[in-house]
Parts: sequence; C-alpha cells; structure tokens
Amino acid sequence: MSRHELLGQLNTLHQMMNQLPAHVPEEEAYREWHPRLAPLAWYLGRAVYLETWWVQELVQGDSGMTGRVRHLFGGNANPPSAGQWRQLPPLDHLLNWALELQERNLTALANPATLGDHPLVAEQRLLPLVLQDQALLYEQMLMVLAQRQLQLPIRYRVRTPLTARPPSHDLVGMAQGHYRIGALDDPAARDNELPPQVVQLSSFRIDRLPVANGAWLGFMEAGGYDDPSLWDEAGWEWRTRERIGAPDHWRRDADGHWYGIGINGPFDLDPEEAVMGISRHEATAYARWVATSGDGLAGAVVQHEYQWEIAARTRAISGYGRVWEWCANGFHPYDGYRPPPWEEAVTREFDHRHHTLRGAGLHTQRICRRPSIRLPALPEARHLFSGTRLVFPYLG
Repeated sequence: MSRHELLGQLNTLHQMMNQLPAHVPEEEAYREWHPRLAPLAWYLGRAVYLETWWVQELVQGDSGMTGRVRHLFGGNANPPSAGQWRQLPPLDHLLNWALELQERNLTALANPATLGDHPLVAEQRLLPLVLQDQALLYEQMLMVLAQRQLQLPIRYRVRTPLTARPPSHDLVGMAQGHYRIGALDDPAARDNELPPQVVQLSSFRIDRLPVANGAWLGFMEAGGYDDPSLWDEAGWEWRTRERIGAPDHWRRDADGHWYGIGINGPFDLDPEEAVMGISRHEATAYARWVATSGDGLAGAVVQHEYQWEIAARTRAISGYGRVWEWCANGFHPYDGYRPPPWEEAVTREFDHRHHTLRGAGLHTQRICRRPSIRLPALPEARHLFSGTRLVFPYLG
C-alpha cells in the first residue's frame, strides 16, 4: 500500500475508534464486559498512547505526552489491571485528548521529514506498524461490543433454524516438502513473525474451509460437549467448571433454535458460515469427534500453524478472513528470534501457556491480512472471533 493509502486508513481508523465509546451510554464505555477484556474507553486510550509512543517518544524522542499517562496505558498487560482503567478521565476529556494527539501524530506521519533519521522512518516501517497496532486494538474494541450484546436483554425468534450438517469432506492435499514461513520484507511484520524460516513438512490434507456452523451443530447434537473421551484432561476440567455447551456467541430462542449474537445484535446462523466463539479446548474435542466419525475422516486433528500458512500462501484453502483460526501448537518464537529494542513492541506471550491463532476475522483490517500474522491466545479463550480448521493424514 502507498503512504497515501496508509494515512487514509489510519485517519479512518481514528474516526471509527473514537465513535465506538461515544455510541454507547458513558457508563457502559467504562464497564468491564468480560474478564479478559478491558472497557471500551481504555482501549481508545491505549490506542492513542501507543500511537504517540511510536511517533513522539520513540522516533522524535519526546516522552512528555506518553510519560503523563504511562501508568494508565503503558505496559503489555492485556487486559490491564483494574487499577489502570478505573483511573480513566471522563469520556469527553478522553475524546478531546485523543483527537488532539491523533491530529498531531497524523500530521507528523504525513510529513516524514519532520521525524528525523530514525531507522523505522528510513525503512518506511513506522506508519505500517502504527496502523497495525490501531487495527488490532480496534478489533479488540469490537470484541467488547460483542460481549456487551451478549449481556443485553434480547427477545429474538429464529426465522430459518440452523440444521446439523456432516463434517466437511472438501479436502485438498499438500505435498511433502520444504516451505517458507514467516514475514519476508514486510514493513508491517511484528517481531513474532521473524525471522523467516524454511520448514520441512510431511504430506497432509487440509479442509478448504474452516469448520462451519452446521457441522458444529452436528457435534453438539451427537453429545460432543458431554463426552469426556473427546476432551483432554485440561479441556474437560474447563468445560465442566464453566458449564460450556455451545459456542460463546450462540443462544437459543423460545423454540429452542440456535442463533448468533454479534456486534450488531442477534442473527440467524448460516450452516455454511464459519463457526465463531470457540476455544482451543473445543476445537480439539471437535477434531476428535470428527476423527471417530468414520467416512474417510480418520486421523482428523486441529491444524498446525505451519500447515495453515503454507496452505494459505499457495492458495490451496479458501474462507480464511472469516474467523481467526485456532492451531494445535503453542505460541513459540521462531528459530533465531531476536526481540526488538523497543519495550512496547516486544511479544510477551512466549510463556508455554498461549497458543496460536492464524488468519483473520470479518472485522480485521487490511493491514493485518497476511499469511504470516500470528496472534497468541490462552486455550480457554472464546471471546475472540475464533474458529478452527482441520487437517488429515495424506492418502497416497
């Protein structure tokens, strides 16, 4: 994308992010709607802080603005401590502060000669990195709005009931070989996408599409949530403790029909659309159910992130960009990983607790839509716009 396009997208994102907390009652903009998500107002403040940190503190050497609010918006904690967001100023003050800094930052980014000779400016990486951070925070704000909708009183009657479908048989084979993964010469690449690697993979088959709503309902109606043989120990303990029986965004109407709830409220579930709002625990249980269902699907497992990236790069699969897709492997640094010298840009989730999401969701911005992007998430997380995709042994 050209500098002009990137600046236009950043300006548009500023407007969209500023509007989100302004379009709900102020008390709700400061409310915690999910234990793994901060309030809307905090995400707006974090976005402005982070953009100002890149532009003014890191590149221009001026920490005056960021230093004043670092105790509120600094650090890598996500979500932040309650002590951080409970100190937020009123919404009108927050918005005025945001508008002032956004205008100043956008002006500086539009005039790179004023930014000095920092390497990020010389390498034309500053603007893509700033835009990407804003885009990811915007998507988290939409997750907050989705959780808000789930807690509002809703009376909805399904028009076209969701019906169960068999698991997908639309598989494509990938040949054994050496493949590149990771970002190569991408100015928006985050540290966890680097350095690029060459990996060797055995042959496999991968579903052309992510797991769909109709197939997921088949898993539910077959008793998948109640069969401990399909769950690993940690997953079954979590499912039992949390009393999980359906995707996070699903609800039932008065007639017992399932429907979904998104950022704009309730909607009928399309049996062919990708299931959304599942944890990695659920994805693993579903894969085990498919593997035992026979009909040529033996050996089904959740995809490894390398398998997903290779299939995406070669355009063997479709449907990605509808949900973030759970992968089987833990979130790990690539061989030769070096953390960047900038505190706010360092990945903190290489902790043997987080797992990997690949792809993109319906609300993911263009700057984040690339085969190499990786997101970390805890295996029980289901507030994310997340689904999954399966792989199978190669038949040949």
